[in-house]
Amino acid sequence: MWIYQNKTFTDEHIPAGAVGFVYQMTAIIGNQSISYIGKKNFYANTKKKLSKKKLPTDKRKKTYERVSKLAYHDYYSSNEVLKQAHRSGAVIKREILKICFSKNQLTYEEVKHQFVLGVLESQAFLNGNIAGKWFKGKV
Repeated sequence: MWIYQNKTFTDEHIPAGAVGFVYQMTAIIGNQSISYIGKKNFYANTKKKLSKKKLPTDKRKKTYERVSKLAYHDYYSSNEVLKQAHRSGAVIKREILKICFSKNQLTYEEVKHQFVLGVLESQAFLNGNIAGKWFKGKV
């Protein structure tokens, strides 16, 4: 379950034209509250093989179609500690901080939240780096 502005977020709440969101996941692990700030797209584009009836007769044409599907429901971060905590049954609070309408805005808002919240200076955050340029322990 995702929370946005203190309310449960469902597919019906996705604004028209929205690309993704910046999130904060928080869990209690070893009697300590830890968080992770990241970004997630609402939709994932995947390739689906065409059935024999739909296959083109011209062999130079593509044999698949692109299918867009919702990709955030079962997402529990790219961080291995949070993934393992979820597999172990830990309760993870998943909160949407900002909904974004372009990929550039999505990346900008993620980095902005990470700097504002000081994820590299705090042991309360699992983020190891920001944008692959600034690393925990080197700042």
